[in-house]
Amino acid sequence: MQRRKFLTTFGAAAAGVAAAPFVSTAKAQNQVRWKMVTSWPKNFPALGTGANDLAKRIEQLSNGRMKVDVYGAGELVPALEVFDAVSSGTAQMGHSAAYYWRGKVPAAQMFTAVPFGMTTAETNAWLYQGDGMKLWDELYAKHNLKPFVVGNTNTQMAGWFKKEINSLEDMQGLKLRLPGLAGEAMEGIGVTTLNMPGSEIFTAMQTGVLDAADWVGPYNDLAFGLYQVAEFYYTTAWNEPSAALEGTVNLDAWKALPEELQTVVSEATRSANLAMISEFTYHNARALKTLVEEHDVKLKSFPEDVLKALYDSSQEVLARQAEQDADSKRILDSYRQFQQLVSGYTDIGEFAYLKNRETVAKG
Repeated sequence: MQRRKFLTTFGAAAAGVAAAPFVSTAKAQNQVRWKMVTSWPKNFPALGTGANDLAKRIEQLSNGRMKVDVYGAGELVPALEVFDAVSSGTAQMGHSAAYYWRGKVPAAQMFTAVPFGMTTAETNAWLYQGDGMKLWDELYAKHNLKPFVVGNTNTQMAGWFKKEINSLEDMQGLKLRLPGLAGEAMEGIGVTTLNMPGSEIFTAMQTGVLDAADWVGPYNDLAFGLYQVAEFYYTTAWNEPSAALEGTVNLDAWKALPEELQTVVSEATRSANLAMISEFTYHNARALKTLVEEHDVKLKSFPEDVLKALYDSSQEVLARQAEQDADSKRILDSYRQFQQLVSGYTDIGEFAYLKNRETVAKG
């Protein structure tokens, strides 16, 4: 009994000795405090709250050694100046979408979405298992940035239109909000495109600055009330079959972190990516039901001649960009090779299953 009592007491004391240095060391270390600027309205569903979620994950995984203060669009820098702010060190971290920077880094667009490109699962595989992240790192290092994928909105809608589209002729002269490579492809079929923050879309549609607008999907589109300014909601997913969001870290700030905190940031981005994908899958389904059943939104698909023209224009845009920019060619080559590889399995796997599921369900 005495021996057992001694061992119990010794074990408790040893546990206390082992724990004490960790606690005191953690408290003694200076907390790393970063600013994160975003392209989203403060606390906007999924996008803004996704930035908040990432900051929270970093603080929790670091046991409080890192704290990230999140700023919505316009609070510290305008929505479309996140790239420059993080590159220059105005903020240590950013939360945005890479295709907003096509005027500065044309190749960056491919890390958000490629028209008629890969799905969310395929894109993640390219980034994590293929050469995607390596190529992204190399591209952004030139701008003093370290990139991460921090979420994905999944398959996006083709946009809100004030009038019904029955032919390619109906597209001519329309003023459409659509960024990235898809925006360039739209211009190729006679549409005028504009790039503006999501927070400006409603007013631009209401005042006639825009005739149509792409934003994200049912979840975020419902939050902005876009059903109030356009009647027709086009479902044809050609423009952003997957839309990855980027987290950027100032490269100097990244290198200054100890290795264990670099690991914390990396793992926090991975978990935030998965969390956002799940959030959009669930809330898009609920929001679409609300839009159709409560707000009488009319779901439409583009006519075949419009889709064919968009496909041809997309290929011309990609070919032109690859010819003009060496980085774009290198990244596009990797992207296409990976898409060709994984699409073989996707076609006989998920695509075949979904078709069969629909056929069987309909009897």
